[in-house]
Amino acid sequence: MTSGRLCLVTGATGYIGGRLVPELLAAGYRVRCASRHPGNLRDHPWAGDVEAVEADVLDAGSLRAALDGVDVAYYLVHAMGGGEDFRERDRRAARTFAGAAREAGASRVVYLGGLYSGGRLSEHLRSRAEVAEILLEAGVPVAVLRAAVIIGSGSVSFEMLRHLTERLPAMVTPRWVRSRIQPIAIRDVLRYLVGAAALPPEVSRGFDIGGPDVLTYRDMMQRYAAVAGLPRRVILPVPVLSPWLSSLWVGLITPVPGGLARPLVGSLTSEVVCREHDIAEYVPDPPGGLLGFDDAVRLALQRVREAGVGTRWSSAPVPGAPSDPLPTDPDWAGGSLYVDEREARTAAPPEAVWRVVEGIGGDNGWYSLPVAWRLRGLLDRLSGGVGLRRGRRDPARLRTGDALDFWRVEAVEPGRLLRLRAEMRLPGRAWLELAVRPGERGGSVYTQRAVFSPHGLLGHLYWRSISPFHTLVFGGMPRNIVRAAVAGAGRDRTPTAGPR
Repeated sequence: MTSGRLCLVTGATGYIGGRLVPELLAAGYRVRCASRHPGNLRDHPWAGDVEAVEADVLDAGSLRAALDGVDVAYYLVHAMGGGEDFRERDRRAARTFAGAAREAGASRVVYLGGLYSGGRLSEHLRSRAEVAEILLEAGVPVAVLRAAVIIGSGSVSFEMLRHLTERLPAMVTPRWVRSRIQPIAIRDVLRYLVGAAALPPEVSRGFDIGGPDVLTYRDMMQRYAAVAGLPRRVILPVPVLSPWLSSLWVGLITPVPGGLARPLVGSLTSEVVCREHDIAEYVPDPPGGLLGFDDAVRLALQRVREAGVGTRWSSAPVPGAPSDPLPTDPDWAGGSLYVDEREARTAAPPEAVWRVVEGIGGDNGWYSLPVAWRLRGLLDRLSGGVGLRRGRRDPARLRTGDALDFWRVEAVEPGRLLRLRAEMRLPGRAWLELAVRPGERGGSVYTQRAVFSPHGLLGHLYWRSISPFHTLVFGGMPRNIVRAAVAGAGRDRTPTAGPR
């Protein structure tokens, strides 16, 4: 019985946290979500059912306030891809959280870490193990769930597997494709996370969690191809591709940026297989058993094709992005500011223009000079950025916090305003605002504003060097967007045939 117990979810803007929240609500828990920028949660379908608070895992004061009255605290944050000192930041954050949970009198902490089977660990798996040890010494009951590759629509592991397999019918691969892995479906991960909240108070330990299949990464690619209806892949492992080179290769082929690919690849170089299944004593397997790899892939592909992906790996902010996450109202005050502003008027109604604006990016493109956008995306990926391959979570709807190619949705005011913050590699911070308003004599007015706040001399030189290209890139956008809106409005007015 949950009896309305209060759960705190850190990392609610991320892939796991964003999916865990509705599961906890469905199980009868009250939920409080902690985020450095709680405004980014407001467009989630469950936002009205939770309490959103501002907190930083490195700030003990904000954590103590967030943990006040909490029964179960979920720790779902880590510094994956966050630079050279990520292990020290992970340790400091874990110690701060453990101390705050103890002082607040939380009855349990739940942590989702990485699965490992001994041997030499990658830097990121070692960091996960260190965080688990710190939390287990917190002085409150702790459940550490250790998982390997998580298979689910939108997970970074699934996206890497999917794009490698779909884009390369034949490939030369590194040795790690022969490492044994025990993947687990996102459905079962969430079931274990929810179940961990009700563990007996005397249980404080780690649990290995995995699905029923133990496969090599090579097996996973071949079985993905079979489920997706693709021809069998030609895979030739070679000994010369180091994890670092492999991560560059993954970064070029898939939407996963190099900063995330490196820890993923590093974790796959060693065997990650469950050594025990003790969790079943407290959270029994479902009647039909744990979801197998093929079924998990099949469900994930169905969600992708139906655009039913609730959260994606790209939902979390990109570590090391030059434009750090900001509050919903952007910090544009002070210092130098460069602005490129354009406007277009159209007879199309505002709702028709807004449909085009909200559908921008991804497969729909950016309505101007596609080759220039592709080139900018390629340059960004070569410099370690995210590039254009992240696409969109949903083909028609955007919400605050969504990743949109190499932008992040900073604000959405339906029917009126879309503000994007750049997450490409830049010597400064950049935004793109797309706004729609009714015209004074009917129709609509579309306004577009690109804003750049430079960092140092390099930032000023960057803006001046690319200014000549703005007419080509930004100049054509208003014209093409209102043209698409007129075409869409025309289709809406086309009379449909009567019933036969």
